[in-house]
Amino acid sequence: MPEPEARGGDPRPAPVLAPEPRPVGFPGALVLFSAGGALLALPQAAVRALLPLPRLDSPPGLPGPLAGFLNLGGAAVPVVSLAALLGLPAGEPHPYRHLILLTAAGPGGAVEPSLDGPVALLVDRAADVLPAGLPLRPVEEGTSLGGVVAGAVELPAAAGGGTAHLLAPERLLMAREAAILGALTGQAQDRLARWTATAEEA
Repeated sequence: MPEPEARGGDPRPAPVLAPEPRPVGFPGALVLFSAGGALLALPQAAVRALLPLPRLDSPPGLPGPLAGFLNLGGAAVPVVSLAALLGLPAGEPHPYRHLILLTAAGPGGAVEPSLDGPVALLVDRAADVLPAGLPLRPVEEGTSLGGVVAGAVELPAAAGGGTAHLLAPERLLMAREAAILGALTGQAQDRLARWTATAEEA
């Protein structure tokens, strides 16, 4: 069979298309949730707890993505609106949203090491915890949702099927954002300590 010819009459080999990469099984369990109308997931190893949305301390002048601070046993934990952070639509506000408390920063931690403690993500709804081994198609870094998507997870029929964006926890905050968040958290911790001391003296 003759080789196909390119324009101009020069014989050229037929182009060979690279096959779509086969999905690999994600090694750990995943936490499935929604934010800004998108179906998302995080590695369960990066999640410390799932919490109902409590009343937050929200002093004026906070950056847009920062919803406020959670008093967690006397520690001020910053709560970041994930939809605002990723540039997704805010959606209709409702009282039954959830917080995803990420594990503390540091080597192998969930967020930038310039933060000294945990961070909570404000999401629309925590949906399910999925088992290990679900098919994952990696994506090229930096191509979706500000570069924080690590891949597309194929969901089982029991979870409704379809796909969810798997977020890479270590990419959620840029270094500058983490530095600003760390400074504001320090201020919130000082304010909380002053209130605590006043209450103990009363």
